[in-house]
Amino acid sequence: MTTLTQLRTGQLQGTQRLDISCNLTEFPREIFDLADSLHTLNLSGNALAHLPDDLPRLHQLRVLFCSENQFTELPAVLGQCPQLQMVGFKSNRISHVPAAALPPQLRWLILTDNHIATLPDALVHCTQLQKLMLAGNRLTQLPGTLAACHRLELLRISANRLTALPPWLLNLPRLAWLAYGGNPFSEAFETAHQPSESSNPPTTVQWQHLTLQHLLGEGASGVIHQALWQPNPATPPAQVAVKLFKGAVTSDGWPLSERAACLRAGAHPGLIPTTGVLVGHPSGTAGLVMPCTPPRFTTLAGPPSLESCTRDVYAPHTRFSLATVMRIALSAASAAQHLHAQGLLHGDLYAHNLQCTAQGDCVLGDMGAASFLPMHDLATSQALQRLEARALGCLLEELLAHGEACVDDSDARSALRHLCVQCLHSDVAARPLFGQVVAQLQALKSRFLPGFKVLK
Repeated sequence: MTTLTQLRTGQLQGTQRLDISCNLTEFPREIFDLADSLHTLNLSGNALAHLPDDLPRLHQLRVLFCSENQFTELPAVLGQCPQLQMVGFKSNRISHVPAAALPPQLRWLILTDNHIATLPDALVHCTQLQKLMLAGNRLTQLPGTLAACHRLELLRISANRLTALPPWLLNLPRLAWLAYGGNPFSEAFETAHQPSESSNPPTTVQWQHLTLQHLLGEGASGVIHQALWQPNPATPPAQVAVKLFKGAVTSDGWPLSERAACLRAGAHPGLIPTTGVLVGHPSGTAGLVMPCTPPRFTTLAGPPSLESCTRDVYAPHTRFSLATVMRIALSAASAAQHLHAQGLLHGDLYAHNLQCTAQGDCVLGDMGAASFLPMHDLATSQALQRLEARALGCLLEELLAHGEACVDDSDARSALRHLCVQCLHSDVAARPLFGQVVAQLQALKSRFLPGFKVLK
């Protein structure tokens, strides 16, 4: 983290990223000395309520984070910043989003955990918009002009006051990652499909029976620690993973919605199971306890970067054999098919949520963005499942892009590419359901790789 002293003494000339968090109440004017180089400015965790009218002097600025400040309105001056692509104002007090505040090149807008009740129709002009994160606000509807945002790929509208999913949402040609739980329209089928705690109570894990060890990872909704669980002193402790939720509302929605989804998901060899629900944390923090994934499993890829926006980032020189691609695709598709059958949309089907072995055995985790499907409404339910088919298509596209070239399996790769194209079809209704995807992958496996088995 940069200090004000470094900034004011000219030590940061030529820097491209600046991070300052020191209870600022005013925008440091010295930042303008970096105008020719500064691409990313992070002023999160301060006490700012305004930005200067001459902010566009930062003519190279592409990314601006002002989360956890005291803004009550999204600053209109943002719309005058010609290069600004990513705007993050999470956990402020914003109740008004003026049309003038939307930059012309906007790709990624984060307004999670604010007080926003309406959004401007001017979103229609955000033709480059790919990610829109609105969980934890007071929205009662979405502007119909969003239907023209054909590049939109990820949408978080959980924990709002929406009374219906707008029909146009189900036809967006690139939407692949959607979370809508915790809204009035979804409460009925969420309640209908949750397990009854009186007849099937979840296992509870007492905080006092856990000993936290090292950090395993961190996602949008929480941090995961390795821990020892010893509910009975007479038996040896078991190694588990403990997910502690970050707050009352996360980038994906309510922690309790994730808990409900995890309990509903049930058992499947391609899913990370839930051992129990955490109770008794001294700060009241909610959490889940899961078995530890064996060490041979590692995260398939890193989450999207500021540059990639919606696509995961793989380690340099990553290469997959055809067998590995097939294993991963089939395991992920089978897990998603199981969730759909349980009345759940995963909402975040990504490589960074897959734990895999070198051979391609994998399990899907992180139910933070999961939403309950309206199983009483077959047409809507299937349309939502076909949105998730695009997420699988993106995953398959990435796997094939990192595949090892081999003349002998060219026919198999062509078949996988054809399936990928089907899943990525711009006409949502033309995409396959996951039952069809799994059947195709199993047929390809039998034809080209008869000797391999999916993880059991």
